Amino acid sequence: MTVTNGRDLASVATAVAMMAQAVIVLGCGPDPEQAPFAIAVSAGAGIFGAAFFLSWAAEAVQIDIPASLSFAFLAFIAVLPEYAVDLYFAWEAGKDPSYTQYATANMTGANRILIGLGWPLVLAAYALRSGRTAIELDSGQRNELRFLLFATLYCFIIPIKGSLGLLDAVVLAGIFIAYIRSAAGAEHVEPALAGPAAAIGRLPDGRRRAVTAAMFVAAAFTIVWAAEPFAEALLGAGHRLGIDEFILVQWLAPLASEAPEFIIAVLFALRLKATAGFATLLSSKVNQWTLLVGALPVAYAISGASAAPMQLDARQSSEILLTGAQSLFGVVLLAGMRLGRLAALALAVLFTLQLAMPSTGARTAFVWIYFGAAAAVLLASSGRRDAIVSLLSGRYR
Repeated sequence: MTVTNGRDLASVATAVAMMAQAVIVLGCGPDPEQAPFAIAVSAGAGIFGAAFFLSWAAEAVQIDIPASLSFAFLAFIAVLPEYAVDLYFAWEAGKDPSYTQYATANMTGANRILIGLGWPLVLAAYALRSGRTAIELDSGQRNELRFLLFATLYCFIIPIKGSLGLLDAVVLAGIFIAYIRSAAGAEHVEPALAGPAAAIGRLPDGRRRAVTAAMFVAAAFTIVWAAEPFAEALLGAGHRLGIDEFILVQWLAPLASEAPEFIIAVLFALRLKATAGFATLLSSKVNQWTLLVGALPVAYAISGASAAPMQLDARQSSEILLTGAQSLFGVVLLAGMRLGRLAALALAVLFTLQLAMPSTGARTAFVWIYFGAAAAVLLASSGRRDAIVSLLSGRYR
């Protein structure tokens, strides 16, 4: 790879070193229960280095494909750890139904963390560097919002019927495929590159594509390699600190598995590319709320050698309903194509409060709070009402 100056070379070398040490250290097979903090640092550093690689590759690949598709691809790689963790729980649930609670807890926790923590975090990082108090979304991100709205509306059906089955998997996978096809057909705009991404962009076509492909592969390998040790180390640390197991599965494990896309999004924001950072998290949300949710009953059915759906109890259904309510509120807030300080604060405060009140009664209350907040925003803004109608119809103004 040709770099423009010593700073670019140092950045690339540092990212490579961070990924390499994780592969080497974790390859020696240390026990997460014995040294959880050291393993968490090593694995976390590897994921951090991989996040840099992904951000540079995602920018450079926009020379060849639309930005929306590049962020969808980046998001898919970044959420691989979440797939690994949640599909493990769903697979085990096919043999032991008690694991169903862990699969739904992990999936709902991961989805709510993205909106309640991730979206405000990107704005905070951007505000820290730029002094601005809002992120303006690109018009192309209506694509993500549209399919996130479709997935959210469908997911309200799941807690109503109390099960998650193969039909749900087909519908949600269909929404994801439609989203990818739409992203692939988006307008192609020449990107403005800087740093290592600019150096990659100046390479001849064949070499540039080979380099970006190699970077995606190297980053994906490192993330998959480090994800399980990172999650296990955090769980081990949580056990040592006496944290409840359900809390660990619903919040600490997803926080670990969501680390790659969080790091990527914040890196973009700190480089004053807040729209790119937000696009990463928005695409991750579409990915997890469609393909990840749909993959759970498939893993469950294969493991149990049965087409029977995953049966959800009252607590699991309420968790999915709460996740859908938060998602709907998020879409309504973003219908104006910007994330402002008050909107981010509302998301963060509601997320923090419901995190501190895990009872089923509190969950039900927060469902209605999210619904009521979404309704209030729509009643107060005719522009957002029109935008929601446009998202549903596909006729953007």
